[in-house]
Amino acid sequence: MKADHYDAFAASYEAENASSLLNAYYERPAMIRLAGDVSGRQILDAGCGSGFLTAELRGKGAVMTGLDGSPAMVELARSRLGDDVPLHVADLAQPLPFATDTFDDVTASLVLHYLQNWEAPLTEFKRVLKPGGRLILSVNHPTVHLFNYPDEDYFATRQYSEDYDFNGEPAVLTFWHRPLHAMTSAFTDAGFNISVLDEPEPSPHTPHHLLTPRIAAGERTAFLCFIFFVLTAS
Repeated sequence: MKADHYDAFAASYEAENASSLLNAYYERPAMIRLAGDVSGRQILDAGCGSGFLTAELRGKGAVMTGLDGSPAMVELARSRLGDDVPLHVADLAQPLPFATDTFDDVTASLVLHYLQNWEAPLTEFKRVLKPGGRLILSVNHPTVHLFNYPDEDYFATRQYSEDYDFNGEPAVLTFWHRPLHAMTSAFTDAGFNISVLDEPEPSPHTPHHLLTPRIAAGERTAFLCFIFFVLTAS
């Protein structure tokens, strides 16, 4: 799926992203927590979408740059962020429009699972990072695919599509499943060290009505949906 596919439902996706359990109270808080103290750090938000994570990190003192393949998403981000955050429309499968050793961190929030080939974006992320810089990322958790598609080969890298409803508007998203060992091999082959692998709980600030029934009932503390990594450029 090309990123500009999001142009067809950008506004409804933004509305869903603003307050949904998976985005606002699960994925985004985990990314912010993993980023830690970002004051003064130069950060590229690769796949910035409409700019929610970019705005949060800027509010914590980071010097942000955003990039997304969807022109409509970049326009929404521009409305949110104003003119003081450079924003670019660019394809992550192509060379990035930045000099080598530019950024302290790169964030890639729910981005790589749209791509069949991780070699090109990971190579570019490492190039634009300063030595010792971090790549902080989230993707679909591979074991969720195992439960949802029990007849498929977990160990095969394969494409699949799923139907979604974003704020009342239907949409189809197409992903690439890859097993965990394929993810970690891609990271190390690109020259990254794996510093953190995380499977977080929802934010403690999650409104009760958004929690899954078993978490709301106190039967469990977390659920699997995404998996998070902090990688260090070696």
